Amino acid sequence: MPDLTDLYREIILDHHRNPRNRGSLETPPAAHAVGHNPLCGDEIEIFLQVDDGVVTDVKVGGSGCSISQSSASMMSQAVKGKQVADVKALVRRFKGMMSIPDEDGNPIEPDLTVSLGDLEALQGVVKFPVRIKCATLAWNTLLDALSRA
Repeated sequence: MPDLTDLYREIILDHHRNPRNRGSLETPPAAHAVGHNPLCGDEIEIFLQVDDGVVTDVKVGGSGCSISQSSASMMSQAVKGKQVADVKALVRRFKGMMSIPDEDGNPIEPDLTVSLGDLEALQGVVKFPVRIKCATLAWNTLLDALSRA
């Protein structure tokens, strides 16, 4: 699997070096949320435009490690143009891959019909439990922004 590991590493580094959807949107009408990981100092800022139940635009700001910033960039690409219900299903699938339990503390059963695409590059993070918070920070902030949309 070294070739796959190298490919995944390159995807993560590419998103860190060339983050997608970087910037901000005017609030309102866009929803806005800020997430912070006090353990390492990572910060993610999400601006979200939702029209008729569709995420029509998303912008990401903040600073932090390569994992948090890459995950935010990849997340922004994955959710743009999707129905809110599909975005929530993607968040659930991603958190399941990261071994994050559901609200009741139970393991999330993966919905294999939800494709992660390039997000699978982040699956190696689960080998380093302290980095899981880095990878999921953008996703938790996205859910916060969705609740305000």
